[in-house]
Parts: sequence; C-alpha cells; structure tokens
Amino acid sequence: MTMEHTVKAFDEDITRLRGLIAEMGGLAELAIHQSLDALVRGDEDLAKDVVDNDAKLDKLEAEVDAMAVRILALRAPMADDLREIIAALKIGGVVERIGDYSKNIAKRVGRIEGRTRFEPLLLLPAMGEVASEMVHDVLTAYAARDPVVAREVIERDAKVDAFYDSIFRNLVSHMVENPATISSAAQLLFIARNLERIGDHATNVAEMVHYAATGSYPDDIER
Repeated sequence: MTMEHTVKAFDEDITRLRGLIAEMGGLAELAIHQSLDALVRGDEDLAKDVVDNDAKLDKLEAEVDAMAVRILALRAPMADDLREIIAALKIGGVVERIGDYSKNIAKRVGRIEGRTRFEPLLLLPAMGEVASEMVHDVLTAYAARDPVVAREVIERDAKVDAFYDSIFRNLVSHMVENPATISSAAQLLFIARNLERIGDHATNVAEMVHYAATGSYPDDIER
C-alpha cells in the first residue's frame, strides 16, 4: 500500500468518524426539542418516541467507539491525528449522555399536574433552546476544528446556569406557597437540572474540541 493510499484511507476514516458524531449530534438536538415540546403540550406519545429513539444514539456511539479503536489499531495516528481520535471517542460518549438527559425529561412528561400554574413551563423551552444551540454549535466547531467557536460555547454556559437558578427559585416558591404542587414542581426541577447538565456536557465537548484543534485547553478553564 502506498503512502498516498494510506493517507487517503486515513482521511476517509476520519471523515466517516466525524459523520457519525454529526449524526449523533443531530439526534441529540432533536431529542432536546421533542422532549420539551412533549412537556409543554403534555404529549405522552411524543415523549415515548423520545425514549424509544434513544436506542439509535446508543447504537451510533457503539459505532464511534468501534471505528475509533480500529483507527488507533490500524493507523497508529500521531500528534494532531491522535488528539482527533481521542476527542471523537470522548465526544461520542458525551453526546450519548446528552440523549439520556432528554430521555429523562421525556419520562417526566406524564407526571406534571396543573400545568397552567407553572411559569417555568414557559422558561424551560427557552432554557432548552440555549442548551440545544450549544450542542449544535459545539459539534459545528468539532467538524471545522474551530477553537474560537468552542470558546464561545463555553461562555454561553453561564446563560444556562442563570436559567436554572431562576427556575429553581420560582419552583421553590411554588412549593412553599402551594404544598399541593410539590410533586409536580419537583419533576420540573428535575427537568431543569437535566437541561443544566446538557449545557455542562456541551461545555465539556467544547473543551475537547479546543484541545483537539490546538493541543491545549482554553486558558480560562481550570484543570
């Protein structure tokens, strides 16, 4: 096998690996949107679809793992290429976890009573939109090996945290003033926490993207 052929084969492997990660990202974004849509509308059928579709993400993660291990074994990549493969392995796992958080949200859809009483039902979709955009943008950054966009995603996590703090305060007030709402409010708190974790995971991916692209982590992240 010629060197040119070897390089071409390696490039094709990397392209396929990135394609799998992009496919996972698309499914994870869709799961976030659908789980929150189901929550707001009380649509248990859509919620069930989110839960059922999580298996697709699991299958893709297994493909990413298998391909990354195969590339490591057959190509023995060095330096930049090695960082790329390691990042893909880690990112695949993180995106799969993001899908799990959306599944967790979907599972709570049938447990919310008295929806019209809860202001956070208006705030949660907005919080989810920010988290979903972080996931979308960080995977765009991964595909382009763009450390600048990765840093921007990291900076946006503060907005998700601010949403969480606001929703937390609102729901605690509900619980204190209306003890009958405690069960439903607790479910909404759990949902908000899952969205906050999605933001954290997008931030983790952004760190990996920055490292894969530059060989270093963003200066302002303590390690």
